[in-house]
Amino acid sequence: MCGAPGQFQFRTDMKKFIIIILMTFPHLVIPQVTFRLDSLPAYTGPEDFIYIAGTFNNWNPGDVNYRLTKDGEGIWWITLAAGLEGTQIQFKFTLGSWETVEKGPNMEELNNRIFTYGNGDTVGVIIYNWAQGGGGSTASVNVTVMDEAFEMPQLNRTRRIWIYLPPDYETSGKNYPVLYMHDGQNLFDALTSFAGEWEVDETLNELFDQGYSVPIVVGIDNGGAERVNEYSPWPHVGYGGGDGDLYMQFIVETLKPYIDEHYRTMPGREQTGIMGSSMGGLITHYGSLKYQQIFSKAGIYSPSYWFSDSVWTFTRQMGVQEPMRIYLMCGGSEPQGTINDMNDMQDTLMAVGFPENEISNKIIPGGQHNENLWRQDFGEAYLWLFGSYASDIKEPPETHNIKLFPNPTHGKLQLPGNFPEHGDSLIIMDMEGRTVMKSEPFHGRNINVSELPNGVYIISIISKGTYYQGKFVKE
Repeated sequence: MCGAPGQFQFRTDMKKFIIIILMTFPHLVIPQVTFRLDSLPAYTGPEDFIYIAGTFNNWNPGDVNYRLTKDGEGIWWITLAAGLEGTQIQFKFTLGSWETVEKGPNMEELNNRIFTYGNGDTVGVIIYNWAQGGGGSTASVNVTVMDEAFEMPQLNRTRRIWIYLPPDYETSGKNYPVLYMHDGQNLFDALTSFAGEWEVDETLNELFDQGYSVPIVVGIDNGGAERVNEYSPWPHVGYGGGDGDLYMQFIVETLKPYIDEHYRTMPGREQTGIMGSSMGGLITHYGSLKYQQIFSKAGIYSPSYWFSDSVWTFTRQMGVQEPMRIYLMCGGSEPQGTINDMNDMQDTLMAVGFPENEISNKIIPGGQHNENLWRQDFGEAYLWLFGSYASDIKEPPETHNIKLFPNPTHGKLQLPGNFPEHGDSLIIMDMEGRTVMKSEPFHGRNINVSELPNGVYIISIISKGTYYQGKFVKE
């Protein structure tokens, strides 16, 4: 993809010439386009630069003349004018090399992007993944893929199933509530997420560290091209749908019995919830009302009630059969129809007998229809839905102070000689309570803190149910 140096210089000079012409003769209109990156992988580093490479720069992946600019709100963008290559360009985005070129939602190779110039166009772009942009898994150690191809006999398909187990699952011997969630790709791992993960695992682990009780979470991948079909029981003329009832049968008749058999669950409806967003919010609404004998908690984010008017008739037909907590939430910057529909649904639910104090209806100012909104609210939604169980504060583990050396340290800390070489978790926090380093689990007695800024830190370690804490100075 490399061209001759003279050709590259010619194109650079031509770009400068176009800019000069625009400044000198502003009445002349040269077709241009602004590419704006609306979503990036969560693991994109603050130190990374983003480039556009294509037919206009001989596919140079790290061309400084085609490096994007970040505005004051953290949005990356670049404006390109039409040049000698004509009115159509092909391109991709990189972090500066072909080893870090953009990838698809499942890390697949992407075809070249194509744009045909108009006048004053602005194009929003979603970057799903980088080939090597820090793109390792971000899932916590207590998240696993239960099955890559779990059978869905009701739909004659298979599906990847994720499972989050509470941090004390292996040692407590207790049984746990279960929260079933749709769009499993987006819940735990930035590597598999569509446009950033919900960080369900990080949020629940932090709540656990604060003393709250947390559940088992079962994440069900969406079916890609089948997503819309599976997330609505009612067909839409333009978009599909119609498999939603079979999808819910799969959860209730196949998946839930399997989870209850193979994991220590509280199988009763009082400790079973279901949650999803957008179309996932629609199927959550449907499934929770149809199977009130199975679910007592429904988390419904940014619901797509617009998809079918049948949702209103269905809600009135189902009415109240069992006590249920229903959590409705959307963003204030979502389409007004979404907000109006959600408010109308609250009224409908109350009209058929659901108590007002068992419905949470929240609109977050400025919130948009994306994973960032749902991620920020997930912890609060969980605490409200699971109420008394979540607030069943655990007794803190026995605490021991430990001495670290050398202290102060310039780079490496050493734990005492009689300290266990393996533990459940190691967390280092600064004096403002922010986590700056974390390892789950940890191994060995030497800890490299050379990349931490100078300052005072607290180290907390849990090993075999015992809690250790110490303080050190990095200088």
